[in-house]
Amino acid sequence: MYKKILLAYDGSQSGQKALLDCREIAQWSQASLTLIAVTPLYMNLIGVESGVYDTNLAEQEKERYAGILDQGLRQLAESGHKAQGEVLVGETVDEISKYARKIDADLIVVGHKHLDGWAARWWRGSVSKSLIEHAPCSVLVVITH
Repeated sequence: MYKKILLAYDGSQSGQKALLDCREIAQWSQASLTLIAVTPLYMNLIGVESGVYDTNLAEQEKERYAGILDQGLRQLAESGHKAQGEVLVGETVDEISKYARKIDADLIVVGHKHLDGWAARWWRGSVSKSLIEHAPCSVLVVITH
């Protein structure tokens, strides 16, 4: 039985579906819910092998992700679920895995949209696939097409 569920939330269509599924699982198992939104580190490239952290862009993105996270928390609150949330900065899979360890999560829920072409899959990689390899607990991947 799940007692602590962590939802990596980005506000996308697959994220919305994951939020709905997560809400149902939490209600069924009476688990606590935590939402996180992960924004990447933003670097301005100086050359081929170096870059500088862009604090202005990072702050703008952190604010944007905070808005997305607040929207998810509001949706949960409107349906009677109490949840907490946090915006994290860094590499997505690492940050989700670290946070799951921090709160001792039993289940991580992520949304996944199938990427159309092989080039898109190769270039972007799969967060859900990598997360399954690195997660400290079970992972539920909610699929949308």
